Amino acid sequence: MTHPTTIPRDQDRGAHLATALELAATGVPVLPLRAGKIPFGNCPPCRDNACGGRPNMKAPGPCQCPYPCHGWAAATVNPATIVSPGWATAWRQAEAVAFCPGGAGVTVVDLDHADAIAWARRTLPVTRTVPTTRGEHWIYQGTMASANAVRPGVDIKSAMSYARWLGPGTGTTTALPDVVRALLVRKPSPVRAVTVPVPAGGGECRHRSPAYLERGLAMAEQQITGAASGVHATVYRVFLAVLSTHGRCGCLTETHMQRLFAAAQTKGESPRHCTDAWANARTALGM
Repeated sequence: MTHPTTIPRDQDRGAHLATALELAATGVPVLPLRAGKIPFGNCPPCRDNACGGRPNMKAPGPCQCPYPCHGWAAATVNPATIVSPGWATAWRQAEAVAFCPGGAGVTVVDLDHADAIAWARRTLPVTRTVPTTRGEHWIYQGTMASANAVRPGVDIKSAMSYARWLGPGTGTTTALPDVVRALLVRKPSPVRAVTVPVPAGGGECRHRSPAYLERGLAMAEQQITGAASGVHATVYRVFLAVLSTHGRCGCLTETHMQRLFAAAQTKGESPRHCTDAWANARTALGM
């Protein structure tokens, strides 16, 4: 990831567009952010990614929508797209410029407060740093999966994510270290049964065969990861099917649920979306 030598830092919308074009020229995919550091919402034809995503980020589907309506996946290095009429309104309303770290070949370790920065200085190799409103971005060369709250005050922004552009920072970008990759390797959650009613009749549950449950979970994971479009709907439908089959007998554990959440997140679903889909499925089944 190379950095423009001069980056406007004021709030003028024209400066945001100029910054975006300069970044794109160096190979950094960019997108505009509205108030609250949030990407612009889906346009009506693409609501909930119904079109399958933007082809310029190699997402599935034939979408040719000219609007920046797909969050991180709208990030582009194409100057014709950036200055197109479809993006004009967004740049006029933009509060900031964002970039897709994974698309630029880097990983941003987002340190949210002084304690997180102190931890990074004790633990992580020195690299390029960029001051943020509350903390710092540490930028490493290399990509990985993105995740929030990998430890207190620390987020990872890389593949399928976006970060606010706050200038080139200082220092030299160094290689992504194993200690950062290891932040995503979580200890297994304690085995904890989902609290749901025991089936009527009180007999031994036929699902307690490990092979039966494992086969069902493997099929559920495959359905999620194989979804080419309509990921939100697929995740909800799979969660509903798993809960309807295995949820009322106490077979499912926290570990099983996290397996399904992990599969959904590989398709771009956020932890919040996973939690909401799981809760909605339980509600629909009266659990």
